[in-house]
Amino acid sequence: MSSVRIRNLTLGYDRHPAVHHLDGTIEEGAMLAVVGPNGAGKSTLLKGLAGAISPLSGAIEIARADRHAVAYLPQAAEIDRSFPITVMELVAMGLWKRTGLFGGLSKADRAAVDHALAAVGLTGFERRPIGTLSGGQLQRMLFARLLVQDARLILLDEPFTAIDAKTCADLLDLVRRWNAEKRTVVAVLHDMETVRQAFPQSLLLARRSIAWGPTDEVLTPENLLAARRMTEAFDDHADICAAAA
Repeated sequence: MSSVRIRNLTLGYDRHPAVHHLDGTIEEGAMLAVVGPNGAGKSTLLKGLAGAISPLSGAIEIARADRHAVAYLPQAAEIDRSFPITVMELVAMGLWKRTGLFGGLSKADRAAVDHALAAVGLTGFERRPIGTLSGGQLQRMLFARLLVQDARLILLDEPFTAIDAKTCADLLDLVRRWNAEKRTVVAVLHDMETVRQAFPQSLLLARRSIAWGPTDEVLTPENLLAARRMTEAFDDHADICAAAA
């Protein structure tokens, strides 16, 4: 049974499409990389899969009907590091669907948070304000929040950007562990070497699908050139529209 079915999907903002007429299936347990030029609609697609934005047309069908089964990691730049919250408090937010927004943490909940922090190498950071963390520590913390969610579908938006090599390797090992547990992982990535080494399936996006399938067949020079040209064509069209306005 497939994890996600995408049917003639168009996503965008204020009725302006960013992803056009996308069709495809993400099989349960897949490791899918979403790649493409800047402005290709990659982050928009993940927000659609997460339920953060609604389709302009078409549909996203998640086989496990309960969206509690979805965990979403936004880009680190979207995290307000000035918010006065500790590492433990932020990681515990991954439990809110079970505890409620204002519910207290049980002993088991605290144990789950402690286990997640240990798994990402942040034992001892529980009381640290999130604003004091380095970029790599921040990303480890966000992965710990994903761990406590215990989701079957995991969505990662640029999870390895602007972090040190050790953190990148540790978090990539965690992603591989999720794959071994038959969880479905969809990740927006820019590093093609990481994609080729760790993600058997890829979607090359340029507001529409250029290619979707085995990574070696998707990331060909011809497909990458087509994606760049397609994105540039959309950008040129946007400039023309702006000038006409």
